Amino acid sequence: MTITHRKKPMATAGTTGASGSGTDDKEPPKYHCDACSTDVTNTVRIRCADKDCPDFDLCVTCFCSGAEPVKHKAWHDYRVVKPHSFPIFSEEWDADEELLLIEGAEKMGMGNWQAIADYVGTKNKEECERHYLDVYVKSAYWPIPDMSVEFNISEDEYRQRKRQRLHAMSGRPPAAPARSQKPITSGPTFHEIQGYMPRRYEFETEQENEAETFVKDMVFSEDDTQEEIDLKVMVLDIYNSRLDKRIEKKKFLLERGLLDYKKNQTADKKRSREERELYNRTRIFARLQTSGDYEMFVDGLLKEQRYRDRIVQLQEWRENGITTLKAGEQYERDKIQRTTNLKGLIARETMLANERNQARNTLRAQLAMQYGRETSPTSRASTPKLSGTPTTAAGRKPANPLNIKEADGVHLLSEDEQQLCSALRILPRPYLVIKDTILKEYAKHGFLRRRQARELIKIDVNKTSRIYDFFVENGWIKAFKSADNSSNQPTASITVS
Repeated sequence: MTITHRKKPMATAGTTGASGSGTDDKEPPKYHCDACSTDVTNTVRIRCADKDCPDFDLCVTCFCSGAEPVKHKAWHDYRVVKPHSFPIFSEEWDADEELLLIEGAEKMGMGNWQAIADYVGTKNKEECERHYLDVYVKSAYWPIPDMSVEFNISEDEYRQRKRQRLHAMSGRPPAAPARSQKPITSGPTFHEIQGYMPRRYEFETEQENEAETFVKDMVFSEDDTQEEIDLKVMVLDIYNSRLDKRIEKKKFLLERGLLDYKKNQTADKKRSREERELYNRTRIFARLQTSGDYEMFVDGLLKEQRYRDRIVQLQEWRENGITTLKAGEQYERDKIQRTTNLKGLIARETMLANERNQARNTLRAQLAMQYGRETSPTSRASTPKLSGTPTTAAGRKPANPLNIKEADGVHLLSEDEQQLCSALRILPRPYLVIKDTILKEYAKHGFLRRRQARELIKIDVNKTSRIYDFFVENGWIKAFKSADNSSNQPTASITVS
């Protein structure tokens, strides 16, 4: 007997009476034995036909044992209900599943295939969607399915196949991901990258986005003159041309896959720096060619550039007397080694220059502090203004020599240089910077005036003069004799020992 009324699953313990006739639209229909609570949805069950036992079901075992739960009695009338285990429209779907599919589509809504599959209980959403489209939508007798289909399969055989399928579905563990499959990462979506809405085939900000502004309020009325009509038609033509450009560029973006941010970024990282520069320079030609033609065009340019580089390399080899490929490869290795060594020398020279600058700054700070200590306010106040007569330090006690025996870099100085630094109260490292600066300037020009040395070394001019004289005495530089550079000329600086 066909039972169209579906009953809610068995009530929990503590409820009285039968499980009730309430239904739940969101759950697949289930039948349970009211005596032992066994699931009898997909097997034969016994339904009580007495009016005192509505919606009362028993499994075959409890029925044979004479079970009498609640108000049911063994002498009540009954009906044998068995599943409709035979196909009517498809070999993979029996009559009960067909009925559940239609009921699920009515309750869950057309297109909600996952909920419909849960309602059917024995099929997944792909099977439900495919079966509905093939049998009901694409039927030659639409809107009804083909009722003339026949199947040469017995009910027992079909029931056995269904039982095997259900057993496989219930005992099958969830499919493990393939080993080669990378874990899914949360990447930016089209909407997050370019504001693209795939379902609408639109962007949030379209090309020529203001095109609709000029036509949104346009109205053709009966009072329009011919000139006004022609003007409005012209505006519409312009608007249509802008729409054509918008569609063309949108088509270009989608056909070339430019919205696939991850894929394009990965491909760009695999290219060399020269290839990326070439792609950026030739990107403007991409819209004039097909995707294949553009890739062929860029590959041709890359090959041409490689050939040109190879020709230049061979010409360089020939200019250096290289006539074999083996010798050329050795030349390239040596060239790379020379370049590496040169970079190292430049780095070391830069480091030394930084050290010299740091030492020069330290020297200036020390001399400034020393000048402040050695020149008292009284002596500074009594210092005469600049005149033609030299100033002396008479009446002022000279500063004590500086002890530089433990100073950094003292081992790089000769005895005379150590005495000079001690007398002038200059540390060895700053002195070496002064010495290097003066000698480089002398070697650059071939001469060096005393005034130039004073301008070059921003310290006390008297100390600069003594260093200059020391270099002349040792023969490191030659004195430049002139009227304004004589040692007898008066100095206009404050003497600081």
